[in-house]
Amino acid sequence: MDKLTDNYNTSVFFDELITSSGQAHPPAKELLDYLNSLPTDELEKRRIMAEATVQEMGISFTVYTEEGNIDRAWPFDIVPRTIAAKDWEITAQGLKQRLTALNRFIDDLYHDQNCIKDGIIPEHIIKDSKNFRPECVGVSPKYGVWAHICGTDLVRDEHGDFYVLEDNLRVPSGVSYMLENRAITKRVLPELFENDEILPVGAYTSNLFDTLAALSPRDIERPEIVVMTPGIYNSAYFEHAFLAQKMGTELVEGSDLFVDEDDCVYMKTIYGPERVDVIYRRIDDLFLDPEAFDPDSVLGVAGLMRAWKAGNVALANAPGAGVADDKVVYAYVPELIRYYLDEEPILKNVKTYLCDNSEEREYVLAHLDELVVKPANESGGYGMLVGPHSTKKEQQQFAELIKNNPRNYIAQPTLKLSTAPTLIGKGSLEPRHLDLRPFILQSKDTYVTTGGLTRVAMKKGSLVVNSSQGGGSKDTWIVDTKGA
Repeated sequence: MDKLTDNYNTSVFFDELITSSGQAHPPAKELLDYLNSLPTDELEKRRIMAEATVQEMGISFTVYTEEGNIDRAWPFDIVPRTIAAKDWEITAQGLKQRLTALNRFIDDLYHDQNCIKDGIIPEHIIKDSKNFRPECVGVSPKYGVWAHICGTDLVRDEHGDFYVLEDNLRVPSGVSYMLENRAITKRVLPELFENDEILPVGAYTSNLFDTLAALSPRDIERPEIVVMTPGIYNSAYFEHAFLAQKMGTELVEGSDLFVDEDDCVYMKTIYGPERVDVIYRRIDDLFLDPEAFDPDSVLGVAGLMRAWKAGNVALANAPGAGVADDKVVYAYVPELIRYYLDEEPILKNVKTYLCDNSEEREYVLAHLDELVVKPANESGGYGMLVGPHSTKKEQQQFAELIKNNPRNYIAQPTLKLSTAPTLIGKGSLEPRHLDLRPFILQSKDTYVTTGGLTRVAMKKGSLVVNSSQGGGSKDTWIVDTKGA
């Protein structure tokens, strides 16, 4: 290796592209050879081109601050992350297995609760879950599927093995950025797409449409599907509009819909009311229906839960699916896979300490400087403690939080997360930690994205990849190296 990769250090962590001896992993060979062939000024031009493309395409996300909401351009690194297709096939099977078991679990919780009766998961874990919805007891969604769209966060350890970090089953976001990352990369590095080794990702929106259409309560050729958004001030509004446009469906807010006396949902149009069959909702449970949940909600639709329970409209994801989107429940998923599917888990969990368990809690409290502590239901990297990067004062604060509400906290070892080369400055590559969020769709069939959204901790040494916390992103290439 020369030029870009000359001084690249991979001695501490598993690097996704470059081996510890400085050679390219097989899926990354063509990419790194090409990048090394580019003069520094040309590489800088490509980086600037990527920034201009992000601005031109209007790819943004919203950060909530004390000063108000701030729209920021999507932070993008032009060096893709590469994964061998043969490795991804196994990972995809593991993701399908996991979501199948989780949907069986959710369906069981809202019906017979055999998993509790058989001692697979303690009753109080569910009883104290902030996302268990008593309003959903007895409901049977089509195909027994509650979580139709799942974003599962994966990490690789120092040996290159994939681990599941968490499951996102409520309103998982980020898939639009996965698709836009590919569009940007095709503009910036078009030469590398001249062969068919890089597997495509563009089928996602058509697969999403098919997943949603299969849920329609009416047997018609083209059901009416809408994407329901909280509005333009939501941090994921870009994605809501993007997906609606790509699927050819309407983007609606709660005020655009109403439920009639027959418990059917209608959309207001200039031609009069039009019945809605499927709602891909990007609104949290508690704001969906002021009749069933928060009476002060102005985001939802009065009577929506009645229509759903009557089987007149499909909701994706179904209300109540978030009961499995709990970092405490996460610890039980391997056993849930064995229980519901009679299979061994294909993907591994990260070792997890439950602060609800007195013995494990004592261990956590004694090792706060070594562990990552997370609240059970927060997202976006908020409310967590990264022990090795924390102060004594922060550790003391978390000790009190854990003691006051042990059910709400879990802890995990600080993993040596894998790294990938990231362009820092002009013509300089440095390793940065990263994760991966593939998306799994499930209704009549199950579909897994070819790769997913790679998020990068742009700050040197940081493990926090969330864009709201200063992270960035890069394209993810699943590379068919023809058996290499």
